[in-house]
Amino acid sequence: MEDVHWWFVGRRRILLQVLNRYLGSNGHHTRRILDVGCGTGTMLTYLSSFGKAQGVDIDEEAVGYCRERGLEDVGLGEAADLPFGDGSFDLVTALDVVEHLDDDVAAFQEMKRVLRPGGQILVTVPAHRFLWGDQDEVNMHKRRYTANELRQRLVESGFEVVRVSYMNALLFAPIAAVRLLRRLEHRLRPRIAHQSDFRYPAPRPVNYVLAHVFGAEGPILRRMDIPFGVSILALAQKKSA
Repeated sequence: MEDVHWWFVGRRRILLQVLNRYLGSNGHHTRRILDVGCGTGTMLTYLSSFGKAQGVDIDEEAVGYCRERGLEDVGLGEAADLPFGDGSFDLVTALDVVEHLDDDVAAFQEMKRVLRPGGQILVTVPAHRFLWGDQDEVNMHKRRYTANELRQRLVESGFEVVRVSYMNALLFAPIAAVRLLRRLEHRLRPRIAHQSDFRYPAPRPVNYVLAHVFGAEGPILRRMDIPFGVSILALAQKKSA
């Protein structure tokens, strides 16, 4: 699912373009990257083009999937208690991770600890509380964010924020409509079970179109921030001194 579902594919295209802008190929051979909450390892395989990438995840099954992919530099670890020394990495990614945690600031501070001075963190989170839906319940999310809230969490954690932007704006209206209709359905039929958005993948042509619509925001986000969307992207930096 992580390899082919339109949401993962579109998000990945955007993130890779943002990383290309801010990192490029300079320092590829010496750059160390940590993917916190690496899941089944799809994004980790792409991060390896920017440096030596390794991952941690709290779930043993996820780490097992990574190993099946041939990703050996992956282990168990919690975002708020990373098994690495101070200043070990040049880039830390936390992609749709911190919304699962009770204390997101503690996790950000721990990610800052393992970054070298001047190192960067790339974060994505779900946006807007009014979009709360089945996917949040199934994934046991603690919260959804506004851009200002995510910025404030990063500042509280001691980061210098480079940029914060919404993303998945082109599909914002239909996704919001589906979420609100499902919420109404749950009120009218309270016994209906919550179902993941990823449980039933779209037919291949629809999946292809949705991936390209979402991913088309990549060139926009390389140049400017987007004022609304279903998700939020943030890039921040550990202070040099």
